[in-house]
Amino acid sequence: MAAAVSGHCVLPTNKLSLSSSSSSFSGNVLVRLPQLSLFSPPSRAIGGKISCQSSSVTSSPPAPAFGKEKPQWNDFLHIDDFDKATIMKMLDRAAEVKALLKSGERVYLPFKGKTMAMIFAKPSMRTRVSFETGFFLLGGHAIYLGPDDIQMGKREETRDVARVLSRYNDVIMARVFAHQDILDLAKYSSVPVINGLTDYNHPCQIMADALTMIEHVGQLEGTKVVYVGDGNNIVHSWLLLASVVPFHFVCACPKGFEPDQKTVEKARRAGISKIEITNDPKEAVRGADVVYSDVWASMGQKEEAAHRRQVFQGFQVDEQLMKLAGPRAYFMHCLPAERGVEVTDAVIEAPNSIVFAQAENRMHAQNAIMLHALGL
Repeated sequence: MAAAVSGHCVLPTNKLSLSSSSSSFSGNVLVRLPQLSLFSPPSRAIGGKISCQSSSVTSSPPAPAFGKEKPQWNDFLHIDDFDKATIMKMLDRAAEVKALLKSGERVYLPFKGKTMAMIFAKPSMRTRVSFETGFFLLGGHAIYLGPDDIQMGKREETRDVARVLSRYNDVIMARVFAHQDILDLAKYSSVPVINGLTDYNHPCQIMADALTMIEHVGQLEGTKVVYVGDGNNIVHSWLLLASVVPFHFVCACPKGFEPDQKTVEKARRAGISKIEITNDPKEAVRGADVVYSDVWASMGQKEEAAHRRQVFQGFQVDEQLMKLAGPRAYFMHCLPAERGVEVTDAVIEAPNSIVFAQAENRMHAQNAIMLHALGL
């Protein structure tokens, strides 16, 4: 809090040079200070006077954190950190703001005067462009920090990065490898932290997927979503969503590539949705509203790509698999896709493919997430 103080400060001549056209001064100068509003800690005000000694001479307690302590729920780290009502409210807000932007409206600027730091340990076209464009269209300014700009955890500790960026910015988004990094950022940051992706989960993507399903299928609740491929961070986020919103989720993957067992158990214990993990994609897709795929080897796993292509034979989403799903099934993919590997070119280009609607909705879903995080 700003402190109003007044007093005297005695400065020796070698620390102060005063000049005028008519006179010069020597010796100590008594400067009378008017009432000031200072951001400096109260400890710098001593007995109604301002200490002119350097901090190395006059010890004082550490300055308080800049800004108020944030509510923990303002972070967006995992979908199941929120209840169903909050998730659906964010999705409704995403649709509203999307309609506004689509209309050409450019006077809704809730982020005006705000800045966002974007940490990218993992590069990404969609994550960067969707966050940066969305924040800009709503009046804000986003700052890109690439893998070589920070080297978080190597050149500088994550907790230090969090506390420094919090003092410059209103929100932090991070796309990192280790999930602990996003948890540490949130722990030490005094502004909201948004999970742009970790090796464990990808909540912003699943919010965009849910918005896309509502637009095309007509609803999220009560649908059947079948994921075919590696039990990765996308699957974990689907499982966490299924622990909050009721729908039927099936993950069809090769043996040994199942999702994290604790996350599966968590979703099942919630008792909200029907959860299935299977090794038979043909049986899994029957009656699906959505068939979902992702690359078989994610970033950081490319050395395993050749091995995975052998293991994942039979898990490619092709026209035959989509026929088994039925005529109402949509195809979804979080992109980028390796056409001809986990999905055929014909499936991506088919009329029931909504992969590019998904990509667009990253921006709209994230706008709603940021609005919620900032309490706007």
